[in-house]
Amino acid sequence: MNTVCEVAIAASGSSSGPVERAPQAMELWAGLPELVSFDLYTPAAVQAEDPYVQDGPAPAWLAMLAFPSLEALERATGDKRFMAIFASLGKRVLTCTAMQRSDHSVAGADAPAPLHARFSYVVRYHRPADDEALFARHYIETHPALLARLPAIRNVMCYLPLAWKHAAGVPPADYMLGNEVVFDHIDHFNEAMASPLRHELRAHFRQFPIFSGRNTHYPMARRRIVG
Repeated sequence: MNTVCEVAIAASGSSSGPVERAPQAMELWAGLPELVSFDLYTPAAVQAEDPYVQDGPAPAWLAMLAFPSLEALERATGDKRFMAIFASLGKRVLTCTAMQRSDHSVAGADAPAPLHARFSYVVRYHRPADDEALFARHYIETHPALLARLPAIRNVMCYLPLAWKHAAGVPPADYMLGNEVVFDHIDHFNEAMASPLRHELRAHFRQFPIFSGRNTHYPMARRRIVG
C-alpha cells in the first residue's frame, strides 16, 4: 500500500493552461522528499466505449503523488516546491486529496503486477452514502475480484480517503472511495467493455449499499514521471 495525494487541475481555456504547465510540475514535484512515485494523468485522446456511463470531460490533468506514509505526505506538502505549483495554477487547482491506495491481483496472477500499462479508467464514488464504512467495505471485499476478470486487464487499484492536514486553501475531493482499472491500450479497454463481464459488473453495482453521491468515470492516459 501507498499513501497518495491526488491533485486535480481544471482546464484554463488558454494556451498557458495546466497541460502546458505540466513540465514545471514535473520538475518541482519530482524532487519532493520521500516521493515513491509520480504519475501524470491526462484525458484519453480516443473515445472510451463504456456502454453504461459517459461522464463528460475529465479534469485537464491529475497528478498522483505516492509516499510511504501519511506523515511523509504531510512533510512533502510543507515543502515550498509543492506549494509553488499551487501558486502558479491558482484557482485551477480543484482538489488536493490524500488517499490510501491498495493493489489487487488480476485473474490468474499470484500478486499485483507493477504499474506499467498506460491507459487508466479512473472511477470515483462521491459522498454521501447511508453508511460510508459499509459501502467501502462491501466494495473492496467484492468488486475488485470481478474487475480482475476483465479481458486484458493489467491492474486493479482501490483508494480510500484519509483525513490529513491538506494544502492551505485547497479542499479535498468529496470521495468516499476510488477505483482504477488499467490496460495497455484504450482499445483493450473498449474490448473489455464489450464483454459479458461488463454487464455482470453493472448488475453487481446495482447491489451496492445505498449511496446518493455522484459516481464518475474518466478515461485517462497515464505517464510515469518518477518511480
